[in-house]
Amino acid sequence: MIRLATAVSAALFFAQPAQAGDAANTLTHGMAQMTLRVGTTSQYEVLETFGGPNVTTLDGDGREVWIYDRFATVTASKDSGFSIGMLVGAVGGGVGGAGGLGFGSSKSKASTSSRSMILILKFGPDKRLIDFKSRSSSY
Repeated sequence: MIRLATAVSAALFFAQPAQAGDAANTLTHGMAQMTLRVGTTSQYEVLETFGGPNVTTLDGDGREVWIYDRFATVTASKDSGFSIGMLVGAVGGGVGGAGGLGFGSSKSKASTSSRSMILILKFGPDKRLIDFKSRSSSY
């Protein structure tokens, strides 16, 4: 029974990556400018805000460098149109009949836009931010 409780607790602990996906959505140029402060922002705070980086490496001076590279494509579609229909029916004297007429028109419009964001962070030996650069583009 204790093993089952331990397994369930571990599963619940590790089943929280959905928050990391939410953190990835906060990576925008404006959020980087508002959140990051040279000399005060820690690696832990960056992880909480933006999630894990795509690449971690060391620069020529041995400082830790984190790189975030995100890309998003947004597709929107809009449908519009109209239709008119008419149904006529008659029953009388044991004879029934029906007829119908209809016509319509519709239009569809789709648009796609893409956006990319790259954020490069450098940390000092105390795990605090010492420099960062960001670039975003939309097309």
